[in-house]
Amino acid sequence: MNNKNPKSKIRNLLLPWLDAIAITAWGVLMLRYWLTNKLNLLIHPNYIWFVVLTGISLIIIGFLKMQELWQRRRRDVTSNSPHISLFPPGWGSALLLTTAILGFIITPQVFASDKALQRGVTADLLGSTRVKPQAFRATVRPEERSLVDWVRTVNVYPEPDTYTGQKVKVQGFVIHPADLGKEYLFLARFVLTCCAADAYPVGLPVKLQDNQERYSADSWLEVEGQMVTENLAGKRQLTIAATSFKKIPQPENPYSY
Repeated sequence: MNNKNPKSKIRNLLLPWLDAIAITAWGVLMLRYWLTNKLNLLIHPNYIWFVVLTGISLIIIGFLKMQELWQRRRRDVTSNSPHISLFPPGWGSALLLTTAILGFIITPQVFASDKALQRGVTADLLGSTRVKPQAFRATVRPEERSLVDWVRTVNVYPEPDTYTGQKVKVQGFVIHPADLGKEYLFLARFVLTCCAADAYPVGLPVKLQDNQERYSADSWLEVEGQMVTENLAGKRQLTIAATSFKKIPQPENPYSY
């Protein structure tokens, strides 16, 4: 009877190792993302310490489990549970291990213009309804405000004429919404509140001069100019009248908080 189902015995011997390997793999993956600065693309910096501690804990648990299995090497492992399961034994661990392996192979990518357009980019201050007023912090000089600071400022004080003539110097990536003319582009940043799943784009329209270069989507720019009010998509919008464009590399941490 004991030799009647050798495949089942082998499976019961291997499944605990699959659990240990899956746990360890996830711990290693978390620490790898941290050491290669990829966690900044996935979660808010406030939660990085939690991921690092979790990764260390998983590695310790995985190694302890492996040590226990190594010491307990024997043929008789706990028999299969008699209750009916929707998934075969080890299905969860196999899925976790597969996902971890994919995590090692696939590098996290920064959200770009296609994702911004997918999440409902418009000419009406991208995502401004989701910018919390309490997060607004005024700066002494307008040219010291970041792109997100400007959106937060306008979200609190929405009259665009208030800012006419103020100097601006901001950085972001280029978007070309369908409802903007060729003489405009959108300069945007993604704001991360918790993780990449809840990232949303914010930004401001930029008015180009006749002799200015047309920049492709996803190009990172530093734009200088002054604020004006423009009628865009039937609405009065605060707009950057650009006097200077400077191409810049994508920042190591491209998100704002």
